[in-house]
Formats: sequence, structure tokens, C-alpha cells
Amino acid sequence: MEHATASRLIGLAPLTCLELTPLELVRTAQANGFDFVGVRLIPGSEQEVRHDMRVGSPMLREVCAVLRDTGLVVLDVEVFRLLPQTDVLAFEPVLAAAQAMGAREALVVGQDPDRGRLAARFGQLCELAARHGVTANLEPLPWADVKTLADAAQVLSRAGCETAGILLDTLHFDRVGGVSRDIAAIDPRWFRYCQLCDAPPERPTDLDTLLFQARCERLMPGDGGIDLRSVIGALPATLPISLEIPMHAWARNANAQTRTREMLDRTRRWLAGNSGV
Repeated sequence: MEHATASRLIGLAPLTCLELTPLELVRTAQANGFDFVGVRLIPGSEQEVRHDMRVGSPMLREVCAVLRDTGLVVLDVEVFRLLPQTDVLAFEPVLAAAQAMGAREALVVGQDPDRGRLAARFGQLCELAARHGVTANLEPLPWADVKTLADAAQVLSRAGCETAGILLDTLHFDRVGGVSRDIAAIDPRWFRYCQLCDAPPERPTDLDTLLFQARCERLMPGDGGIDLRSVIGALPATLPISLEIPMHAWARNANAQTRTREMLDRTRRWLAGNSGV
């Protein structure tokens, strides 16, 4: 991991190149010099392709072989959605696959308006994940029932988990009006990694635009209007940064290898030019 900049490890999130299979994503991250990679084991929507990454599957075996041969690390797996009807035990095979890859973190979305039930389910997931060496990280989303850092902190407190985290995505944090003092109010031990991107300064006023921007058209650090310096500066100094920067318009003319190489280079330059973050 000699490519780390300013003591921060930089990784590649799967949403950045959702057109790639997990194996292709791992190979792309390794070829471009990322310090780690995230792997999407559960589709984020019904439109996404589901890849067979079960324990014993050919693709999981190939991914593990590449990781073993190159030393690349899988930091996190996604997307674990906690809905009112979710059976947490059904996640066990996914967590077994995460463990096979050596993943340490899981991205969790809370989509249940019953805060007590959500906290109980999250606590159950934390316990199940911990048995596989994985920590569950609740990610606030503007369109979910857990929207803010304060919402996530309340769920974690009620769940009472010894191993749990909160995942801050700079886009989502900005779109709900988050500021650096909101980060200071959170136990720093709950921050285990973050997701980085930039975006136009104008916050969308309708859900369709908000979703489109988040899933299809983000910006590289320094190209938008998010106060990334204060946000990243308020987080723990060595927190790993995962680049979640889907740019579908650019993807029509540039392959994933080209895009992610530029994203990594630009992020390193941004970090170098913003000392103290």
C-alpha cells in the first residue's frame, strides 16, 4: 500500500464502475495502484446485474486468487438493506463470501421508519457480521429513513453494538445540509472509512435529480462545490477514503481503466494541495 497519500489509503468503490464484474473491478483497482477496493455482493437495485459471488463460485475463487497474488485488499462489501421485512439471517452467505475475500467492513442502509425495529435489526446484523470478521457500517442517505449522522448515531446507540460504524459519503452528507460540527458530535471510533466525491453546489430540490446525481453523475474532488476540505478535515486523520464517483456521461467515451486512473491521480493531487485534511 505504498501509494497512500498523506497517510490516507485510497480505494475504489464499486458504484464508480458498476459496468464491471467484481473480478474486473478488482483487476482494475490493482492495475491502477489503488490501496483497496470495495465489492458489491448485493445489487443496489432491481436493474443491476447480480453476480454469483457465493462461496465456492468460480468468480469468487478468481477474485480471491487475484487478491492473494497481488496483495490488494477488499475493505468493504455492499449493499445490506434493512427493510421492515428483512430477515437478517439471510445475509449469512453474503458475509461468508466477504470473509473469504478478507473484507473488514459492510455498508448498511437503513430503510425502516420504525427506529426501534431498525436498531434491533442493525444490532442483529452487527453480531452476525462480527462472526465473519466484518463490521457493519450504517450509511445515511437523503432518501432513506436514516438521513443524517445524528440519525445513524441514534441507531447505533440503541443497538448497543460493540462492533459498529457509520459511513459518511461526502455527497449525501452535503445534500442533507451536513457541516463539520455534525462530524465532531459523533464518536470518532464509529468512523471506519468514508466515501469521497464532489458535486455541483446547488442541492437538488426533487428526488429524481437527487438520485440521478448520486447514482450517475458525480464529480471528482475539487471540481464541484462541496466543502470537502472541512468535511475530510473533520474526520479521523488516517481514515481510508473510497472513491465513489460514477460519471456515466464520461463512461460513454472512456473505459473504466482510464476513468479510475484519472480519479486516483486527481484525488492524490487534491489531498496534496489541501494540507491538513
